Amino acid sequence: MQKVVCLDLEGVLVPEIWINVARKTGIDELLKTTRDEPDYDVLMRGRLAILDREGLSLSDIVDVIETLEPFEGALEFTQSLRSKTQLIILSDTFIQFSRPLMRKLAWPTLFCNHLIIDEEGRISGYTLRQHDGKLKAVNALKSIGYEVFAAGDSYNDLSMIRAADSGALFKAPQRIIDSEHDLPHTTTYGELEAIVDQFLL
Repeated sequence: MQKVVCLDLEGVLVPEIWINVARKTGIDELLKTTRDEPDYDVLMRGRLAILDREGLSLSDIVDVIETLEPFEGALEFTQSLRSKTQLIILSDTFIQFSRPLMRKLAWPTLFCNHLIIDEEGRISGYTLRQHDGKLKAVNALKSIGYEVFAAGDSYNDLSMIRAADSGALFKAPQRIIDSEHDLPHTTTYGELEAIVDQFLL
């Protein structure tokens, strides 16, 4: 059977976009991520309200993203995986945010969401590709005959990891490690790749 690896993006391969926007703008309310809020719609509605209140546009966010670099070793890790098997990045980020980072990761396949931008360049809303898209992507891959490995670091990754044939947490916060103690937890790309290699045997 063919095999595929699915990875989360932010917190696994690249820094958290919203945390860096918060640091750049000084808006501490934007520090909250899916590690803190399991309900993605609640999280995003709050973020968009803050952007509207502060008058921040898409270009303001992209300017911050352009300054970010993948984590040390992330490019080499993904390239190593892609030399062995298919790799898909499953992310709740948005295509408009992702391009600078995907370029720096040599353009792996990415499934993500889409922002709605008004005539003034403000983010007026967002469209989810699917609700719980990570889980549905894993289930769809399994339905067409793939065995799936999934890894991530946040609450919104747990459903895809649980649905996959094999999976692991990567640099997850302690509260998730404690609540999901039966899942392997890795803290380096070397550790994660070793688990992937076992899956690929």
